[in-house]
Amino acid sequence: MLKNIPPILGPDLLGILRAMGHGDEITIVDANYPADAAGPALVRLDGISATDVLDAILMLMPLDDFVDEAAICMQVVGNAGKREPIMDEFEKIITRHEPKQALTSMERFAFYDRVKTGYAIIQTGERRLYGNILLKKGVIRPDA
Repeated sequence: MLKNIPPILGPDLLGILRAMGHGDEITIVDANYPADAAGPALVRLDGISATDVLDAILMLMPLDDFVDEAAICMQVVGNAGKREPIMDEFEKIITRHEPKQALTSMERFAFYDRVKTGYAIIQTGERRLYGNILLKKGVIRPDA
């Protein structure tokens, strides 16, 4: 056990977060997501919600403030403007940790393609639909 590190972040995930560089992307996905077939390193956090994982990761990892879209969720199929309740929860968590960032969205298949090129995927036990969010790692400035 270590101080000030959320206990849901195990050694494999902590190693990935530490190894990622500025601009690398990691995706938190729900239990339905085809993560095994996507390609990047996979960490399973069965039984843990995507919102809890997002909160824990953002305690440690900054989002990229050099880009307009550092936190991206998957759009609802057939209704790109619709927001599922989990998306509102994602946005509240992001705002708490990164007040200057906003949650954006991306079409389903474009999201799948983007995830395939990322650094890693965290598959959660999230059962709420559209519980998927892609994060672009930022930098920690010398004055932080």
